[in-house]
Amino acid sequence: QVQLVESGGGLVQAGGSLRLSCVASGSIWLMSTMGWYRQAPGNERELVARISYGGTTDGNIDYADSAKGRFTLSRNNARDTVHLQVDSLKPDDSAVYYCKAEVLVARPPFLLQDYWGQGTQVTVSS
Repeated sequence: QVQLVESGGGLVQAGGSLRLSCVASGSIWLMSTMGWYRQAPGNERELVARISYGGTTDGNIDYADSAKGRFTLSRNNARDTVHLQVDSLKPDDSAVYYCKAEVLVARPPFLLQDYWGQGTQVTVSS
C-alpha cells in the first residue's frame, strides 16, 4: 500500500504565494511520474503540473497553460516528495489541490499503479 500526504494549502490574498508538498510512503520501489492536479467546485479535476522520473536529475516537466510562469514544480527522489511553489496567486486558482503519483509498488506482482492524495485546499481572496 502507498500513501500520499499533501500539505501547504491555506488562505492567501491575491498575489501571494504558497508551497505545496506531497510526501509518499509505503511499499515503494520507484516513484515514476508525480504531479499536482486541482479541482474547483463544479469543475472537473485538471492537471496543474507533472514531472517524470529522471534518475539523478529532474525529469521532464509539463505545466498547464494557467500555471506557466507562476508555478514551479520540483521533486526530491531520495525523499519521495514533490513540491509545487505557487506564486502570483489569483482567485481563479482557488481549488482543492491533489497530488498524484505513478508508483512501482515494491511487492508482488510489482505493478505500476496510480495513487492520489486526499487533497489540500487553496483559497485565494481578492
